[in-house]
Amino acid sequence: MAIARKDIALSFLRAASSGNARAACQKFVTPDFCHHNACFPGDAESLMHGMEENASNFPNKALDVKRALEDGAFVAVHSHVRLKPGDRGVALVHIFRFQDKRIAELWDVGQPVPENSPNKNGMF
Repeated sequence: MAIARKDIALSFLRAASSGNARAACQKFVTPDFCHHNACFPGDAESLMHGMEENASNFPNKALDVKRALEDGAFVAVHSHVRLKPGDRGVALVHIFRFQDKRIAELWDVGQPVPENSPNKNGMF
């Protein structure tokens, strides 16, 4: 049975968020990978460096995946990330575009979890 693209995306996120961004990129991304995070140049090397620095600064970071959706060459992952214990965290959505079984392109958007919200449904 073939591995689903969403399982590859989840493996990439879990490895990258736990400090293994370089290995995750080497294993899961295409040679011409690009990303759209506005804080970094759009190449794999700069993203790996930023993820490694983040993991080093926040060794107790927690990634809690809420849902993962796959549609053809695209995968979307909705998650709750806390940089440290007790942190309210951020709601994140990562959108992956695949070429075959490798990640070719990545978008990410985030929203801090507010202390008080009028929305009784919550963010997750």
